[in-house]
Amino acid sequence: MIRTTTTTITAQTVLAVCRRIEPLVAIQQLGSALFDTALQMVVKERCANATDGGLNSTSTVDSRQKAMTDFFMTYNLLAKLTPIVPAIILAKLGDRGWRKAPIVSPLVGYMLSRLVLLLVVVLRLPIQVMWVGVTLHGFSGGFSAIWAAVMTVVSLGSAGPRRSMVMMRVELVYGLAGLVGSLVSGHLFQMYDSYLGQGTVLVATSLLLYGLCLLYAVFLLEEEEVEETTQLINHVSSGEEEKAESRDMLRRNMVNIGLLFAGGVLFDVGVAGAGEILVSFQMKEPLNWNAKQVGYGNASGFLIFLTSFLGVMVMSRWVSDATLIIIGMLSFSSGIYFMAFVKGSSYGIILTSFQLSFKVASLAYTPAYTKIYQYTLDWLAGFVFLLSSFITVLATIPVSVVGCRLVGQTSAYQRIEAS
Repeated sequence: MIRTTTTTITAQTVLAVCRRIEPLVAIQQLGSALFDTALQMVVKERCANATDGGLNSTSTVDSRQKAMTDFFMTYNLLAKLTPIVPAIILAKLGDRGWRKAPIVSPLVGYMLSRLVLLLVVVLRLPIQVMWVGVTLHGFSGGFSAIWAAVMTVVSLGSAGPRRSMVMMRVELVYGLAGLVGSLVSGHLFQMYDSYLGQGTVLVATSLLLYGLCLLYAVFLLEEEEVEETTQLINHVSSGEEEKAESRDMLRRNMVNIGLLFAGGVLFDVGVAGAGEILVSFQMKEPLNWNAKQVGYGNASGFLIFLTSFLGVMVMSRWVSDATLIIIGMLSFSSGIYFMAFVKGSSYGIILTSFQLSFKVASLAYTPAYTKIYQYTLDWLAGFVFLLSSFITVLATIPVSVVGCRLVGQTSAYQRIEAS
């Protein structure tokens, strides 16, 4: 009897876990990590074949870099421009009760883009065909839609102090899945059939993972919603003085939000711009990474999620949120600075709008970083990383202003509590 009860409880626990958002995030990110390595290596191979002129001269190396950066510039612009309208539509559908729509639709787009890469590898199609794949991915909502939808599900399914912990847990799962996927991606890339070509196993595995993720989202994922009775700002005031105080507090909040928004956009310009160029920079001397090294390099990037999780857990006891943000920004700034001198080896619509603001900013910084990198290849190929480091430091200024404004104002803010 006791054994039967224990088995029942265990089965119920497993079923409950299988209906949460975390497994979906893990499977999706595993597939994404495999795809990123595959795309990077396929582009390197195709650009090398297209620009080889016999001798490995400086002009040939520079032409490879130009071909790679031009491809990724167009690819990244399409990835960030095409999801804008679809993501907004999906966010509105999600806010009206169709919570799975902004999750399922992007997963379909992910599968289509992975299928296109598989066809490029197997059928030896031009690498530019991937622009079709990323366009299909974008028109389905893209990363902006699915990540905002995931955060919306997390926000609505938890309340009070537990909400921040659940969000951190989801991001930790995201990082760990990316870490594991990146570590094995280089090894899978080298497993291939002589007829099908290198990278076939890796891309096919990514495609299968996204198929599994889609089935999970449709049939297993459960939508929970915790009702809350308190609000961030109390709109019911009994006197004119309280109403005036409430308006003043709202105005201060909006200024702080605007400053944080500006800091976030500046930080994204520094981080994402350098990250896009880093993909091509890894493929030139003195690095010239192979598939395993690319996978390990991508894995090191996902370690950020683990270290930031531990850092927030420990340091949040002694420092403010604004200080934590600044520490994170300066950490990236110092890291990317040294890359310049390398010589050897509703909830839904709000979160979606925040993601899309970065996409709009990228329409300017993606071509800017690409052209700067191409023009400075001859005298300092890492100049863009110096620029990225400088912009990241600038991003700490508005966050610092917010930190100063919040001194002595903690009573003006209320935590959203559970009902």
